[in-house]
Amino acid sequence: MKKNDHSNWKPDWLQKAREGWNHKGDSRPPFAQEPKKGQRSVWDFPRPPIVENVNKRITISYQDKPLADSRAALAVLETASPPTYYLPEQDIDMDMLVSLTGKTSLCEWKGSAIYWALKEKSEIAVAWSYPKPFEEFEALKHHLGFYPQHLDCRVEGIKVRPQAGRFYAGWITPDLAGPFKGEPGTGHW
Repeated sequence: MKKNDHSNWKPDWLQKAREGWNHKGDSRPPFAQEPKKGQRSVWDFPRPPIVENVNKRITISYQDKPLADSRAALAVLETASPPTYYLPEQDIDMDMLVSLTGKTSLCEWKGSAIYWALKEKSEIAVAWSYPKPFEEFEALKHHLGFYPQHLDCRVEGIKVRPQAGRFYAGWITPDLAGPFKGEPGTGHW
């Protein structure tokens, strides 16, 4: 497809990255854990990912200082990963954060991300956002995702466990069945 043919044009390399996944949420692999009553399998989450509205109370704090409190979060659900939560800027104490200049990344689904750090620990990224997300993820505009590795993140008061791996930012809660991408031996997923 040529750039001028369509307003939702993506470069060939990006389209190939999107098509290169083996697991797409249409069937569970044999190693997937069977969900217990009240659980969802991350292997039932789709690829491409989807955005789900979350009306549960999501709280984030750092050293007992409240950073965010929301009942209007969004969760990105993607095959093999626990949900990644995005909170609206109006529910975040943005005065506690500083933008990390020069640190960016590109997600083949969501677009270009910028990163955020705590003012008092400005060398560590604790959050990211998509100022100009791809059209399919426009809902993420004016929202920040948070790494639970560096913060106290809770869903309805339950402390989340961070997804393994330094790149991932999924929030593991008791209502999920894995295994989860990022754990040892999952690099080929």
